[in-house]
Amino acid sequence: MSDPVDKLVTFLAKRDGIDKLVKTFQYVSKLVHYHVEPTRPDLAGRFKQWEVASGLSRKAFRTGRFLTGFNALRRNPGPSETFRLLAVLANAGEMVYFFFDHFLWLSRIGVLEARLARRMSFVSAFGESFGYVFFIVGDLILIREGVRKERELRQRKGGGETASLDEGIGKIRADRVMRLMGVAANVADLFIALADIEPNPFCNHTVTLGISGLVSAWAGWYRNWPS
Repeated sequence: MSDPVDKLVTFLAKRDGIDKLVKTFQYVSKLVHYHVEPTRPDLAGRFKQWEVASGLSRKAFRTGRFLTGFNALRRNPGPSETFRLLAVLANAGEMVYFFFDHFLWLSRIGVLEARLARRMSFVSAFGESFGYVFFIVGDLILIREGVRKERELRQRKGGGETASLDEGIGKIRADRVMRLMGVAANVADLFIALADIEPNPFCNHTVTLGISGLVSAWAGWYRNWPS
């Protein structure tokens, strides 16, 4: 698949694809609102509405998403005890995040009482940050193992083997890039979650939230873009 329009259509057909597009809208509008608010409050208000609408839309798209983690554990819990434990902890946190995010969305749109929003936001963000920590640890372990395997292949390549080893090295490098994108996205989203759990001047600053959101969104674009 080489046509860029075909790739875009395939990308947007995925739930993760449309989520990353709308996430880009959400955090670009947040940064624009912050930039123009002192001089153009009328324009800033429009971008604020776009940010809020994008955030609510993303929550609607994530309906039932908590089942993804459950299915991942059921289908492929991991190759070893260490990875099975990391998978359980990471996916459990993510399932809590997506499950309580449903109630946060319902309280934000007025179906449930608005007073529940803060509590649901805290529980959802706590589960999210808990899961991200273990996803990051798992990816870093696999990146380290990939580096070790690549060194082994390079040593064997020095002994005369070439084609199959080059292919193996290429696969390891491609996997490393994807995992680094995953780490970048999870670290960025961790900053956003911490702003809900433990508000502080750094994590809650609009620029920090905006840049973190865009790093996460664009890393997701890279990982989900059709090859």
